[in-house]
Amino acid sequence: MNNRFGRAARAEFCLDEAVAFLNHGSFGATPRAVLAAQDRWRATMERQPVHFMGRLLPRALDAARAALGDFLGADPAGLVFVENASAGVNSVLRSLPFGPGDEILATALGYPAVLNAARYTAARTGARLVTVALPLPIRGPAAICDAVAAALTPRTRLAILDHVTSATACVMPIAALIEACRGAGVPVLVDGAHAPGMLALALDDLGADWYTGNCHKWLFAPKGAAFLHARRDRRDGVHPLVISHGVDNGLHAAFDWPGTRDFTAWLAVPDGIAFHRSHDSEALRTHNCRLAAAMAAELATRWGTGPAVPPSMLGSMATVRLPFADAATPEAALRVHDRLIDDHGVEVPVWAIGEALWLRISAQIYNEPADYRRLADAVAAIAH
Repeated sequence: MNNRFGRAARAEFCLDEAVAFLNHGSFGATPRAVLAAQDRWRATMERQPVHFMGRLLPRALDAARAALGDFLGADPAGLVFVENASAGVNSVLRSLPFGPGDEILATALGYPAVLNAARYTAARTGARLVTVALPLPIRGPAAICDAVAAALTPRTRLAILDHVTSATACVMPIAALIEACRGAGVPVLVDGAHAPGMLALALDDLGADWYTGNCHKWLFAPKGAAFLHARRDRRDGVHPLVISHGVDNGLHAAFDWPGTRDFTAWLAVPDGIAFHRSHDSEALRTHNCRLAAAMAAELATRWGTGPAVPPSMLGSMATVRLPFADAATPEAALRVHDRLIDDHGVEVPVWAIGEALWLRISAQIYNEPADYRRLADAVAAIAH
């Protein structure tokens, strides 16, 4: 293992040393160096707020956008900053002209907030949300592609597809799914909340109509930094959630100024990218992927259970079934989570999915096998 990974990397973060933090996937963890860069931007803003907002900010946003576009393989002309992936999804949903009888397609493994947004949009426009069932454990990419393709109809006006599912940590066969939707004439919005920094991306080549992702998770940016990318032919029709001064002046003008806000999280995105690259981006992604898969297999063996998806469909997270006979309810999942953190100092999310309780582990630069073995012992203690 790279000697800059594992315990040696903990000092680069503000994480509580008493906690085995296995939940990078929820909100990320921002390195000290990136927080310091954000503080410098904030100090610059507060020294001369008018000068900063009126003259420095536009150039700084363009520079940050160019750095992000280079990392994502995305034309900066189609790239805008938003606060989080949910804002990106909602921007697209609100921009499209749905009507009675139209269908919005998503999978049942989609992020609950995104499904809520699609359901809300459907209810207001007379459209219908169609959710594709993907029972666990997932057998492989073909099962997903077949299920989604079978659900497309002449009434499907938009498919919302995860790149990496949140609860189940499945890296979806997104290129094949986009191709299937394109063949049916259905536009695709990719919810890539977890993908930037976890997976190598080339968004222009991927060809989704719209792609939104977070920078605060696996790309090490501060909270409140995310993006929406629109394909060249989809840039004129998408609008931000906040309509402000730049609404009729192009994509960047419309999204760059939603009104007065703290822009420093967006401006620190290049510093998150620099941190990622300073640890060799390819080596970091490979390390995290291998650690997640190996530890998921070890936990499943220890508990006599199994994973939610095959190892070949994992990125930097993995979901494993827990060895509990408890009813699979949100309340039971919360009780297990609280016991893990309160009694054993292990932070990890627990979900009720189908008829079982599942636990999702994350693998990041600061994690090492001892963290997961502490989790294994804690679950064994709770089970008895």
